[in-house]
Amino acid sequence: MSATTHTELNVVPRLKGRAPRGGRIRGGAAPYLFIAPFYVLYGLFMIIPVGAAIVLSLTEWVGLGTPNWIGLQNYADLFRDTSFGNALGNSAIYTAIAVLIVVPVSLLVAQALNARNLKLRDLFRVAYFVPMVLSPIVIALIYSLIFDRDYGLLNASLTALFGLPNTDWLGDPTLAKGAIGFVLLWRTVGYLTIFFLAALQNVPGELYEAAALDGAGPVRSFFTVTVPSIRPVTAFVIVTSFISAAQLFDEPYLLTKGGPGEATLSVAMFIYRAAFERQQFGYAAAAGVVLFAIVFIVSQGLNRLLGIGRDS
Repeated sequence: MSATTHTELNVVPRLKGRAPRGGRIRGGAAPYLFIAPFYVLYGLFMIIPVGAAIVLSLTEWVGLGTPNWIGLQNYADLFRDTSFGNALGNSAIYTAIAVLIVVPVSLLVAQALNARNLKLRDLFRVAYFVPMVLSPIVIALIYSLIFDRDYGLLNASLTALFGLPNTDWLGDPTLAKGAIGFVLLWRTVGYLTIFFLAALQNVPGELYEAAALDGAGPVRSFFTVTVPSIRPVTAFVIVTSFISAAQLFDEPYLLTKGGPGEATLSVAMFIYRAAFERQQFGYAAAAGVVLFAIVFIVSQGLNRLLGIGRDS
């Protein structure tokens, strides 16, 4: 019995000291190997393109040959370019529509879809989400027919119901911005509603019961219980809506081509025109860098204002 015990004690240390075949990864390096793919892809598709755009923005290049280094001349020309100023102003309007109109409407739609006694709830959810699966070209075709001055459905309806004359919805500078804003609202409300609906379903029912015991009605419960409870999701939706609207391209390009004149020209469309219509790739890159800087700074400000990343 004692001999067996002595043999086991001699064997165990040898097993512990034996290295596994094929070598062994040090414990400190293993976590970095697991997260390395993300940083490699982030560097390839984010850091390197941004760096290349910054370098290109300091050159004059038509797409062929060697870029000509001109320093900050493109940026100086941008801030004297009235077209770029118009594009910045229009993009500011689109972001205001997205943040101040689209986001609240999405929250109200989600609140309505979250009602317990709502009939045909699934049908309404599908109906609101359908615009997100449609092609932008299809959406532009539909609303071109709706907003057409001579044969559009909107003018025909207003004339039949109220006797109003035909209105050039896409030819008037102010109305054209409103038309694009409406299409933006119609296209994105269903998508943002999904986020709000998921957040509303996670609000504990006990909070509403406690508010009802305190005498709070539906409106007061909405502002004292619902809004604070979904604050992180609301902040996320606001920031992502701002970033998306700041880069708006499809609606202005497909509906109005940026017109009439430059009344609906967005920054993204300005970059497209500079690069692919005038072959001013360095100038377009400078506009892209300016747009990136504005979006980054404003989104970081919104993060701080809305409390993203802070301890609640």
